[in-house]
Amino acid sequence: MKKKTTNKKSSRTAMSPLLRALTYSRTAREPMIDAMLLQCYVALDAFHRGQGSQPLFMTLCRHMLVAEELCQLGHAPDAGHEITLAHEALVALDARHAAEAAWSLSPDEHAVLCEALDLFAAQLDDATLEHIAQAEASMVTQSLVAANLRSGIGRAQAVSSAG
Repeated sequence: MKKKTTNKKSSRTAMSPLLRALTYSRTAREPMIDAMLLQCYVALDAFHRGQGSQPLFMTLCRHMLVAEELCQLGHAPDAGHEITLAHEALVALDARHAAEAAWSLSPDEHAVLCEALDLFAAQLDDATLEHIAQAEASMVTQSLVAANLRSGIGRAQAVSSAG
């Protein structure tokens, strides 16, 4: 007599218990969080001293996008205004660089970015590694989509002006 087997869905989680425990462990998160914040504060200091650069600008932009994503994941969700102000300060910095070839922050922009980085530090302290990874993945996806749109728009403009 044949034994019938039933197909049961596996109720295993996508992550092992050990890995899940690590995502909540402070000791596993601290080196990564410290490195992220160090990058931000080094960039902020360079811009404050008028010695910024495109890579440092991109570092601040990426981390502010991660902060925005962390807001959407529930980490300081009511702080979206501070992140928006930080984005505006970065846009002004980029525009000033395009016009004057200077990578420096005004005192007001510096203060806004300091507040945003304090908020980002609190978010990172509160978030799990899983949420930080989700926020970073979302930031990368959004950046790729934006780059594709820009390159598509650039190609469409070139084709329309050539025709």
